[in-house]
Amino acid sequence: MPDQKGDKPLTTEKKISRRTLLGGAATAAVVLAQTASGKTFQAALTKSELHLIEDPTKVPGVPPGTLGTRSPFEKPVKAPSDISSRTPLQDLFGTITPSDLHFERNHNGVPAIDPAKYELVIHGMVNKPMVFTLTDLKRFPSVSRIAFLECSGNYRGAADGKVTPQQICGLTSQSEWTGVKLSTLFREVGVSPKSTWFLAEGGDAAVMTRSVPIEKGWEDAIICYAQNGEAIRPEQGYPVRLFLPGWEGNINVKWLRRIELSDQPFQTRQETSKYTEAIGGGKIRQFSFTIDARSIITYPSYPQKVEKGWIEIRGIAWSGRGKVVRVEVSTDAGKTWKPAELQDPVMDKAHTAFRYLWNWNGQPTEILSRTVDETGYVQPFLKDLLAARGGNMGYHYNPVTAWYIQNDGQVLFKAT
Repeated sequence: MPDQKGDKPLTTEKKISRRTLLGGAATAAVVLAQTASGKTFQAALTKSELHLIEDPTKVPGVPPGTLGTRSPFEKPVKAPSDISSRTPLQDLFGTITPSDLHFERNHNGVPAIDPAKYELVIHGMVNKPMVFTLTDLKRFPSVSRIAFLECSGNYRGAADGKVTPQQICGLTSQSEWTGVKLSTLFREVGVSPKSTWFLAEGGDAAVMTRSVPIEKGWEDAIICYAQNGEAIRPEQGYPVRLFLPGWEGNINVKWLRRIELSDQPFQTRQETSKYTEAIGGGKIRQFSFTIDARSIITYPSYPQKVEKGWIEIRGIAWSGRGKVVRVEVSTDAGKTWKPAELQDPVMDKAHTAFRYLWNWNGQPTEILSRTVDETGYVQPFLKDLLAARGGNMGYHYNPVTAWYIQNDGQVLFKAT
């Protein structure tokens, strides 16, 4: 294939056709091809043609670029619906969720907000109402912490057992969050000692609003503008969001534009008609902010298939009440429990990786995990949650999750 100046045909370690060089619709890799005159250009290879490059040491690689990419052989994706998309927990390693795989939940789409025009208003029961630009916020002393975020409606099951960890509880993710402490801004505006609540309002089309007890604002709330070392992504609240470690996702208001201090909750739609749950006896629980202790085995899990012999059971555990102190694993359907190994560092209100080495004898069984946090709270079984709450499946369901391993090694979900 001569170039425009009539050079000799292209050469690589293996002959590559024009169709190969130009690539098909489903490109899976990129190589550099060289003409006889020494000119180099980039060529796309289809997945079916990757075998043509048998020795990557004989083909020039792709030079440094402006933005890093995943290998074309790695294709983790979120599971989307109309209102959310779930993190592929079974495909991740460690405890930090890549920013582009962090779960999403919104109530009227993702707004486009110009950071140059962004403003955060803090008013109400304060001595000095103020307006902060993004530049203003970044001038204050910053803080970073690693912590999880979870939607309070994070539970799904399936009667046929064909659900992945992503589908069961993929509305949880973990990041390093960076911003300014809300307590710093409280001191700047001079919060009245009579203030007991504050309203957080978002700048999305839903104008998401939630009431937050002021103690949480003073304790560990962060006004975040960065996530995992980069600006928060639009799906996570760009340019600024409220982050309340350990509390249900909905109250961590994204696209934050206003904070109002008051001496009582504001009784917004998202805390009256929504985000409340039945607790039995005809009663409804409101303002149940904290995410309870939970764990899930991510390997082995559906749709994986295992073989007889040694298997490292792996998963994650977390609690909005503090640190995870123990994770127990059962390989005999809950008859006996053994302590799993926790991966350091074990952090406050953070996903903690656990593992347990198990020698499977090839017989059908169920494997389960449960976590205990530093308050002594023990992750419950689903039947106990249903008995306590009258069958309501709305929010704050954190059941022990079981996986049934068939005699052929196929793994299926099983409700507990």
